[in-house]
Amino acid sequence: MVITVTRIQDARPVDVELIGDSTDAALLMELGTTTRNQINVKTPILTGHLQLLLSEDLGADEDEAVRELFRQAYALLDLSRRPSQDAPTFVAYFYMREVATLTRRFLWVYSQRNGLSAP
Repeated sequence: MVITVTRIQDARPVDVELIGDSTDAALLMELGTTTRNQINVKTPILTGHLQLLLSEDLGADEDEAVRELFRQAYALLDLSRRPSQDAPTFVAYFYMREVATLTRRFLWVYSQRNGLSAP
């Protein structure tokens, strides 16, 4: 017997509050008091949020500003742009902040397009 499990997505699979809290936490981290390990834990979470928002219909076909955000996101997520383990901590820190900032911009667009309060 074969059992198939299908995940039913709700109308809004994006957890705006979770992404907002996650980006806020990252942007509150200070370079002088943040360890590389903390950055290494936070960055994949943020890139996951950004990738989730990239999968949403945010009107890039009609809006040049949104299209530009997509270009920036794809460039930022390119594996060759991500800091290596050998990169200095400040390089990883600023990459994490850049991902968090861009994720916030996408979250704002998502919220606007779906009639939600902006984060």
